[in-house]
Parts: sequence; C-alpha cells; structure tokens
Amino acid sequence: MKKLSLSDRAVYFGFTIIPVALYSVFYVFQVLGGMFYSLTDWNGMAKTYSMNGLKNYAWLLQNPNFWRSLGTTFRYSTLLVIFTLALSLILALTMDSLKNWVQTLAKSIFFIPAMLSAVTVALIWSQIYYRAIPVIGEALNIGVLKASPLANLQTTLFATVFVNVWQSVAIPSLIFIAGLQSIPHELYESAMIDSASILQRFHYITLPHLMPTMVVNLVLLVKNGFTTFDYPYALTQGGPARATEVIAISIVNDAFRDYRFSIANAEAVILFIIIASISFVQIWLTSKGDAYK
Repeated sequence: MKKLSLSDRAVYFGFTIIPVALYSVFYVFQVLGGMFYSLTDWNGMAKTYSMNGLKNYAWLLQNPNFWRSLGTTFRYSTLLVIFTLALSLILALTMDSLKNWVQTLAKSIFFIPAMLSAVTVALIWSQIYYRAIPVIGEALNIGVLKASPLANLQTTLFATVFVNVWQSVAIPSLIFIAGLQSIPHELYESAMIDSASILQRFHYITLPHLMPTMVVNLVLLVKNGFTTFDYPYALTQGGPARATEVIAISIVNDAFRDYRFSIANAEAVILFIIIASISFVQIWLTSKGDAYK
C-alpha cells in the first residue's frame, strides 16, 4: 500500500475539519454541557447558578412521576418492538414471495407512510381517533369505540403505539427483505427435496439466517421507542392523566414548562446512559451475528 505524502494527509485532514467541528458543536459540546448543568440548580433563565452535585439525580430517584414516565417508556418500547417486528416480518415474507413488479409496487405502497413526518402522521390519526372512530362506534353500537381511544386510560397507550407502528413498519420490512434475498435458494430446494414443510423451512433455514437482521431491527426499534416524543406529544401531550407521558415528554415539560432546566438535563443524562447501554448491546450482539449463520 502506497504511503500517503504529507500534502495528501493535510488535504484529507482538511476535509474532516468541518464535519468534526459541526459534530462537536451540535453534539459533543451539547452533551457535555447537559451533563454539567445536571449538576447545578440552573432554572434555564437565571444568569447565575450554583453547583449542587448529585441532588438532581437524588430528587429524580425519589420522584414517582419520573419512575412513572420511565415505566411508560419501557411499556411503549416493548409494544413498539413486538408489534413492529411481527408485522414487518410477516410483510417481508409476503412481499418476498411476490413477483418482481408486484413486489416493487408493494414496497412503494408500504413505504409511503415512512416518507411522512411523524407529526403529520400523528395529526392525521388524531383526527381519525376523535372524529371517525366515535362515528363508527355509534353506527356499529360498539361501546369501546363510541369515544376516542386517546381519551381512555386503558387504550390511549395502545392507540399511540399503533400510530408509531403504522409508520415505522416500512423500514424494518425492507431490512428483512434484504435479509431474505441474501439466503441461498439452494437451501430451500434441498429442504423441499427432503419434504420439509413450510414451518420447518422457516424454523431451520429462514429464521437462523435472519437473526443478524433481526438483531439490527430489534435494537433500532428499542432505541426509537426510548427516544420517542413526536407521536405521544402530538396525539395526547402525555395525557390523559400522564398515561402516555414518556420520558422525552417529561424532559420537555421539566425544562420549558416548569423551568427546572437542571432536572431536565439530569433526566436527559439518564436517558443517554440507557441508550448508550442499548448501543453497547447492539455492538455485542452484532459481533455475534456470525454465530447465527
């Protein structure tokens, strides 16, 4: 391999200055600043503040609303992962069995929701939930549908997750299709010669080869679930009675509604630690991906 000259190295280094500077200003410095302010009593408005150590974190650990929002986030993420993975796998298996032109058309149709913004999708479904669903419930005389599911404490979280799943299912489906198309067809032909059933072919051929893809989709969905904000905020703003108040909404409310900026930063740091842990798991599981092949 040819050794780079000093001038070539200078040119390559010059091309990295701008992206590194932008990444540092808009991400690294912000993260470090958030960690610093989480150790203060700053309210986001005052010109002065004082250091108070880990008091913000201690206050959060004793605050039931924080644990409730964290629990809601866990439930939200769990529902999002289960339903999105199941539906995207079913869609991928279905579309992979279609003819090429039909498959292309199906991909285009299912990818339309992914091209819309989360807020746009949430506002559309908000109108459906508040205007269309009650009308259908009255017409069919179904008690649970006579009111908006967003106004019911028992159904509001499921209704919010449904909107997220509806938009999020497209990309995992495409990732699964890419994984399916990488499986050698000779394996299926050999299994059919041995009279293997559809379920046996899925269990012993399809599923093992899809495990690396499954891991990628799983971790991405978990991270999306923990950082979700647009859907619950646009649909319910965390209500009713904080039933859909995920931790991201709690952070925004603490920072810009209650002016507890240092508390909000402490929550953000905790969320950062959770997501960093999930990312670590992603790297570890991805490194084990060859074991599934």
